[in-house]
Amino acid sequence: MRTVYADNAATTPVSQHVVDEILPYFTEHFGNPSSLYTVGQTAHRAVTKARQQVADALGADLNEIYFTSGGSEADNWAIRGAAALGAKKGKKHIITSKIEHHAVLHTCAALEKQGFTVTYLDVYENGIVKPEDVEKAITDDTCLVTIMYANNEIGTIQPIPEIGKICHEKGVLFHTDAVQAVGHVKINVKEQNIDMLSLSGHKFHAPKGIGALYCKKGLRLPNLIEGGAQESGRRAGTENVPGIVGLGVAITDMVNSMEENEKKVSALRDRLFEGASKISHSRINGDREHRLPGNFSMCFEGVEGESLLLMLDAKGISASSGSACTSGSLDPSHVLLAIGLPHEVAHGSLRLSISENNTQEDIDYILEVLPPIIKRLRDMSPLWDHIMERENNKA
Repeated sequence: MRTVYADNAATTPVSQHVVDEILPYFTEHFGNPSSLYTVGQTAHRAVTKARQQVADALGADLNEIYFTSGGSEADNWAIRGAAALGAKKGKKHIITSKIEHHAVLHTCAALEKQGFTVTYLDVYENGIVKPEDVEKAITDDTCLVTIMYANNEIGTIQPIPEIGKICHEKGVLFHTDAVQAVGHVKINVKEQNIDMLSLSGHKFHAPKGIGALYCKKGLRLPNLIEGGAQESGRRAGTENVPGIVGLGVAITDMVNSMEENEKKVSALRDRLFEGASKISHSRINGDREHRLPGNFSMCFEGVEGESLLLMLDAKGISASSGSACTSGSLDPSHVLLAIGLPHEVAHGSLRLSISENNTQEDIDYILEVLPPIIKRLRDMSPLWDHIMERENNKA
């Protein structure tokens, strides 16, 4: 049986190049970067090199990059930090969207319990936030706008430069959760008017447990962890040197091969859309043009998503019905509901996220296996019977 990994939005395998580069930092170069002797300074130089690699990939400066344990930590630090700065000025209003990752939504909800007001912007059927809606929502009390760069479920890429420009004109901080975008689309934080940006290494072939927050020069967020002088005193704790080295190598590799990867991956994705769209009562989720290269998201009426995933897994295909962080939930995706899908349609969602490691043969296999699985599930579904009965009555 063929095996196809098609859930790269959940996590990616660590590349062999990254593994080769980080192994010496578990053994030979194991020193503490804060130590003054040679072994420690070797580790310190490796951390500095990786910080520069991340900065270069984002169009940032070296001292604007802070290493974290991942994207969720970076999101929390940026949002809570900006909220604290705003509260000092009497500004306690935050703007976000209804399709954000839960690391953002839950943080905003927690701040609401602390007296902040949060505006959750609607998105439209294409899954994109309109800059004019952001502008209308900004008030004199707004301290932060946080809009994700690209959605983790439906892959839509937001108009980040335009939103950032509006925020700067209004004197409001702008943060973007770019966990799904970094390494896959071109980003320049200066040119795109971004004040803070979150990223996570395991989305682009670095190890799990390492990420970063870009925070523009002059923006002094409150310290995340008190203790030592690591991360300019803002996040204490001995650095995860192997993870940091891996992050730097991986992001450099992805940026260097981005144009080639984007061309290959988007072609595979489009072939998937073309083939799967031939299945009746199916629909593509999210904008077709403003979309991550490897994101495929569709709904199939009369199908239950969990059963679809299990049957695909039995055929060797790893897929998702939404984000990895909510895959254990029986509730329909908040993202799909936000773009206007009814519950019964949203329940039949399928997300495939393709990487440069996938092949034409992988796509052909998915398209061979998917239609009969959909048919089998519909044959067992009372909902599908109801859909067919409704259509027959209309005829």
